Amino acid sequence: MDITFILNDLNDAQREAVTLEERHALILAGAGSGKTRVLVHRIAWLTEVMKLSPFNILAVTFTNKAAREMRGRMEQLIGHQAQGVTMGTFHGIAYRLLRQHFEAAGLPQSFQILDSDDQKRLIKRLLKAMELDETQWPVKQVQAYINGEKEEGRRPHHIDPGHNPFVKKMLQIYQAYEQQCQKAGLVDFAELLLRAHELWLKRPEVLSFYQARYKHILVDEFQDTNSLQYAWLRVLAGGTGKLFVVGDDDQSIYGWRGAKIENIRLFEQEFADVKTVRLEQNYRSSGRILKAANHIIAFNTERMGKELWSAGEDGDPIRIYEAFNEYDEANYVISQAKAWVEQGGERSDVAILYRSNAQSRVFEQALIQAEMPYRIYGGLRFYDRAEVKDVLAYLRLLVNRDDDASFERVYNQPTRGLGEKTMQTVRDLARDLGLSLWDAAKVQLESGLTARAKGALSGFLDLIEQLQIDTQGKNLQDQVMMVISRSGLQTHFEKDRSEQGQARVENLDELINAASGFDKAPPAEENPNPDDLDAAISDNPLLNFLAQATLEAGDNQAEAWESAIQLMTLHSAKGLEFPLVFMVGLEEGLFPSKPSFDDPFRLEEERRLAYVGITRAEQKLVMTYALRRRLHGTEIYSGPSRFLKELPEDCLDWVRMTGQVQSAREWASPTSQKSQHNEAGFAMGQRVFHQKFGEGTVLATEGSGDHARIQVNFKHAGSKWLVKAYANLEAV
Repeated sequence: MDITFILNDLNDAQREAVTLEERHALILAGAGSGKTRVLVHRIAWLTEVMKLSPFNILAVTFTNKAAREMRGRMEQLIGHQAQGVTMGTFHGIAYRLLRQHFEAAGLPQSFQILDSDDQKRLIKRLLKAMELDETQWPVKQVQAYINGEKEEGRRPHHIDPGHNPFVKKMLQIYQAYEQQCQKAGLVDFAELLLRAHELWLKRPEVLSFYQARYKHILVDEFQDTNSLQYAWLRVLAGGTGKLFVVGDDDQSIYGWRGAKIENIRLFEQEFADVKTVRLEQNYRSSGRILKAANHIIAFNTERMGKELWSAGEDGDPIRIYEAFNEYDEANYVISQAKAWVEQGGERSDVAILYRSNAQSRVFEQALIQAEMPYRIYGGLRFYDRAEVKDVLAYLRLLVNRDDDASFERVYNQPTRGLGEKTMQTVRDLARDLGLSLWDAAKVQLESGLTARAKGALSGFLDLIEQLQIDTQGKNLQDQVMMVISRSGLQTHFEKDRSEQGQARVENLDELINAASGFDKAPPAEENPNPDDLDAAISDNPLLNFLAQATLEAGDNQAEAWESAIQLMTLHSAKGLEFPLVFMVGLEEGLFPSKPSFDDPFRLEEERRLAYVGITRAEQKLVMTYALRRRLHGTEIYSGPSRFLKELPEDCLDWVRMTGQVQSAREWASPTSQKSQHNEAGFAMGQRVFHQKFGEGTVLATEGSGDHARIQVNFKHAGSKWLVKAYANLEAV
């Protein structure tokens, strides 16, 4: 049998991983080492060489985008065989499991997924019903507590509050939240996995079926799993399933949202007969960039060990730019990006990475002044946009009247005269009688409402009832079109003639397109296996469309952009790569952040974040820091980040704000830098006045005497280079 198509183009380590015998495997895949290729070719090896049925393979990813990419590559490699593999995110697969076994899981057949925003609204309403002050019990804090407990597998009855009044009150809220979700048939993201995990523990016959089915379980980004995801995998694998997990402990950067780095570190101890393979050959970055990455991550003491290398060239040195302040930093970065484009590079090849979202403002301002198109990666995704969520809420009410979150969102959207006073009476009645808002509204119609309020409330309820009747038997596209039109949303947004209003109308059109594409998906096989998860979601297109919309909105990854400079946080950059990367704001207290100074665990995660940032760069890497920066309304003088000091000397090119090369480890003093005048007669940071441009701050100078050029950042005019003899600058 010819298997060269599976093994061709694999290096020795990749080939070892792909061809492993049936056993548990831990693939430590360094940045840019081809982990997706290994996963895809491993599946091909299982089906083509080991003759395993695709029906017996489960592949788990963290994003829908990653799942689609893997599916596409598999289809190219093994054709129709790829269709039999169950593939998806943790949440997506758990949803399909619960949809298939809703009764055993204790859920109504029409249960709906509660996204993060709707979860906040539900909590907000509960806090109000419990007469709790949101200033003392912030919605986000309550939400984080509930989700955190679920991700640890804990229901309210598992938690002992002891004598802690805070925990006691949180437990009361958690209990009320669970009761409301159960009554309304709502399942949040954390609940998907917890409910699926509990289903297996409570119904061993269901678990046995899936353990027998999924003989090989492949997991991507294993270092990002939380406690519940790890437990879910362990139960499913049982004593017979073989886990093939791929991850990198050096890229574990999501501890703040529940990821447990110990999952990958303890894998070899907790599973018998584990084979560990290290993928260390990098196909992305130049030699100097990889040397810097290896050097900095070596300062972390708790590592499994791995050394990236490349068969390519060493490439350019890493440039370190010392800026006077954040404006000088931004101007330098944009000037270098502009030079890249002028030399034939694409704008989309350039990424500016920062530790905090707040840092983007100055770069945006500089890009606007330079007239360079830019996009902020991770902005509002399609299914997160308000007008799209409005339509989805109407659609959810068509299939589940007890969905209080959707009721709250659209009862007065667009405005139909339903005031807050009327709705509060409905909420109070719902709370007192234990009803959904829908049922409480029907009861309220029979009691003391004004004629106007009664007409508005009755009109809304009648609208939903009539929409359900009129959409019966329609295809999904027609259902969505009818809801958009009959709800009044189309007319409402068309009244807004601004660009934003037009963009909202275009988003409604795109939602119809999405429904049309969903309608045209290949039909499920006739008489499917009743326990087949892929068949479990084939019977109701509208339910499936709503679930898919929520799951897509839960993704952290965005789609590709048109050519533009890309701005993003370091966390958002994980998994991406760019020919030219700027890592900015490398100062003590900013990156690493102050809270990590006294916490070794957090400091190591910050260093892993720096490692992730460095390994995003393919050809060129520029790292910057500012001697002074305005944070929280105050001028801060911070030293360069310790991460800069941890880089290897022979890979670096230090540049000061005057454009001169700085010797390695020549750390300038902010106070002396501020006070020293240069040959042009002005000090860096000096406040000056210009007759035309007004007040500004000196950023840099070139030359001496009357022909010297001075760079000034003006408050209203932006950055300008001026000749001293003609500028007539006055010191302020």
